[in-house]
Amino acid sequence: METERIQKALARMGLGSRREVERWIEEGLIRVNGNVATLGQSVKEGDKVSYKTKKIEIKSADKLRTRVLAYHKPEGEVTSRKDEEGRKTVFDSLPRLQAARWVAIGRLDMNTTGLLLFTNDGELANRLMHPSHEIEREYAVRILGEVSNEILHELHTGVLLEDGMAHFDTIVDAGGQGANHWYHVTLKEGRTREVRRLWEHFGFKVSRLIRVRYGDIELSRAIRQGNFKELTDTEVTKLSASVGLTRVNKDKIDEQRRQKYTSATPKKNLGKFGNKKR
Repeated sequence: METERIQKALARMGLGSRREVERWIEEGLIRVNGNVATLGQSVKEGDKVSYKTKKIEIKSADKLRTRVLAYHKPEGEVTSRKDEEGRKTVFDSLPRLQAARWVAIGRLDMNTTGLLLFTNDGELANRLMHPSHEIEREYAVRILGEVSNEILHELHTGVLLEDGMAHFDTIVDAGGQGANHWYHVTLKEGRTREVRRLWEHFGFKVSRLIRVRYGDIELSRAIRQGNFKELTDTEVTKLSASVGLTRVNKDKIDEQRRQKYTSATPKKNLGKFGNKKR
């Protein structure tokens, strides 16, 4: 029977990220078949695992349904499960899962809006975030002030920030009116506030920042702020394949079930964020 390292298996099943699982193992919070787990321990299908009071049975990847949600994050929400200041988190709007939990694929700061992906497959989340897979992120950014060609060139070739060199892979003029101007920028890493810091390096104020794409998944205008949509089986399979994972969902989600897991409370529309020139 095929075995798998416990931290990888539990991350894949959505208990938490691989790093979180490793920390829980080191703290003695996870047991396998009644015994305290050790880091790197092998588990197989059917093994009984417990985390505190939560009980999980190990299942192989082909027996778990990989689910991915595309969430339209509004301003003011934090990308964490709990907030010490009592602010709303992005997880508050998501449907509850049994014997698993949603894992955020990357983060958006409190003042950034747009596309945020969630999955119940921790291994998929880990790969989509890892720099080695070079998953492209695209942002619509509104800048206050006029940007010279020289500055655009530096933003593309590289700028020294406090945590090293950084640059945009592409910068596309998306128009604007008055002092405000829109650009669409892409990069393949997820450093903290990287988009904002690159512009602020040259003294520009970012008045709006919206993530409009993560990999091949684009933010649909049909998803209003604070709402989400579950990706189709075909989209999940394609997304998984982009990072070398085989995730084939055999059971199809019918329209009635899909509507059940769609947030019903409408909020304001996405609004305009420039007309990207392709």
